Amino acid sequence: MVFRLGIFGVLIAALIAVMVFAYSLLNQSKRQAEQAVPVPQTEQVLIAAQPLPAGSLLQPAQIASTAIAITGAPSDVLVDTPQNRGGLTGSMVRTALAQGAPILASQVIHPGDHGFLAAVLAPGMRAVTVAVDNVTGANGLIWPGDNVDVLLTQTVSGVSDAKSIAAEVVLSNVRVIASGAQVVKDASTAQTNNSVQTVTLEVTPEQASRCLVAINLGKLSLIVHSAETVPGGATQAQSAPQQPIWAGDVSPALTATQPQMPAVSTVNVISSGSTGEFKF
Repeated sequence: MVFRLGIFGVLIAALIAVMVFAYSLLNQSKRQAEQAVPVPQTEQVLIAAQPLPAGSLLQPAQIASTAIAITGAPSDVLVDTPQNRGGLTGSMVRTALAQGAPILASQVIHPGDHGFLAAVLAPGMRAVTVAVDNVTGANGLIWPGDNVDVLLTQTVSGVSDAKSIAAEVVLSNVRVIASGAQVVKDASTAQTNNSVQTVTLEVTPEQASRCLVAINLGKLSLIVHSAETVPGGATQAQSAPQQPIWAGDVSPALTATQPQMPAVSTVNVISSGSTGEFKF
């Protein structure tokens, strides 16, 4: 009886030893499998922050980033760097992009690239470039794709001094297609002077002529349109024709007549046989 119990104990111990050995082998196999499968490397790349139709001019708010696996990613995907973000601003999207889609270098054409203006312009439209300073150009906050009015401020000769300065809208609701010195020069050789910049507008042939005349008349300023539209599809700026605004319309003091000198009253005072004269 004791012999049988001894054999039974040995068998149980052997079974336990086998189970422990098998468990250790299983864990070792799992560790080796985990080590054999590499963790995919990811990279922050630039994507469309919203749906973009073909022909859109990219603005900073339309560019976002996300992490994607490098393996299998397109070779011309744009990594999220300050240089790539800055280079995309003002670029035209060749093909429509869905929200969240990676932006590929082959899908955009940059300002300064050969054929950029021809690709951006609508059929029958023209491109005209004007110079504006930081103040009249909204301190660099006007982006390609914005719609603006072009305001002319000039000193008009041959009229009264009170109305010698006038401002008027010479172009209304025109699209900005490029901004900055890189429009007329390659970005690598562009001047870094920020006091004056160029803005290129998409206009009709008649509007181009008006703009070129306005350049020689006085100072040009840009007024950004709201992205919202009023009922009927017309912008608020198009709801009524705008008349020139004169200096006298802004400052009533310029049109007011100069105050007249007060009338002087004279009183003769006779005292002790002498006469004196007092003026009030």
